[in-house]
Amino acid sequence: MTETESSEEKYLHGYSKEEQQRLYKQARFMENKIYSDIDFSTVTNLLEVGCGVGAQSEVLLRRFPHIHLTGLDYSEKQIKQAESYLSTIPYATNRYTLLQGNAMDMNFDSQTQFDGAFLCWVLEHIPEPARVLSEVRRVLKPGSPVVITEVLNSSFFVEPYSPSVLQYWMRFNDLQYDMSGDPFVGAKLGNLLQSVGYKRITTEPKTYHLDNRNPAKRAEMIGFWTELLLSGLPQLLEAGYVDEDLADKVREEMRIVAKSPNAVFFYTFMQAKAYTS
Repeated sequence: MTETESSEEKYLHGYSKEEQQRLYKQARFMENKIYSDIDFSTVTNLLEVGCGVGAQSEVLLRRFPHIHLTGLDYSEKQIKQAESYLSTIPYATNRYTLLQGNAMDMNFDSQTQFDGAFLCWVLEHIPEPARVLSEVRRVLKPGSPVVITEVLNSSFFVEPYSPSVLQYWMRFNDLQYDMSGDPFVGAKLGNLLQSVGYKRITTEPKTYHLDNRNPAKRAEMIGFWTELLLSGLPQLLEAGYVDEDLADKVREEMRIVAKSPNAVFFYTFMQAKAYTS
């Protein structure tokens, strides 16, 4: 993800190999929901802000075979992993450029290079999301499309009722706030885009509501979400926001949810689309 230098070291999910693999899994798992309405057919030179380990980059290069992708990320470690990953993919050959840089102050000329932009799970980690969106608009050609996918963490719900999970999740979000991020930024995308001059702005909630009607997908999501919850545990423990007792209760409650014949999983994220003019 793209962050300030100090927050790079404090990134909520960390930079472990396990976390990098989780990001690839997340991209594959949520691909159909994220990309169901994205149209980059008119884009030839796409800017991906916060490309991370290249998980979404691979999807973009596969789904839109005519584009050249420029990925920007603040973390050199993530960029190196993205280079390693994309170099193994035949259809990505000679179609991408990965750069280390700050999304709040991009080293690109104005309105000369890019004709589209993509951001996914990025603004939640950035102290000044409006500044990033302003920079994106500056470097894109007039009339270029921008697609932003972001979290709305207040929407998370599981059945059976899991009080320790909810307590942990709120502490998870508290830490993200205290690290100058915003776990609810998805709801604010329309305001943010309008504030820095974008046009033709639309926002759409995208929801996972999984119950007995789709038990296989529900089980997969509960397993994935358990990994997501625990991905922040080292930082939460280090910062003193949770203790091992609460973490154990979270593991047990999620195990009960996974085994429940009437389990329910619910989560909504937001996707915004806009144009630079």
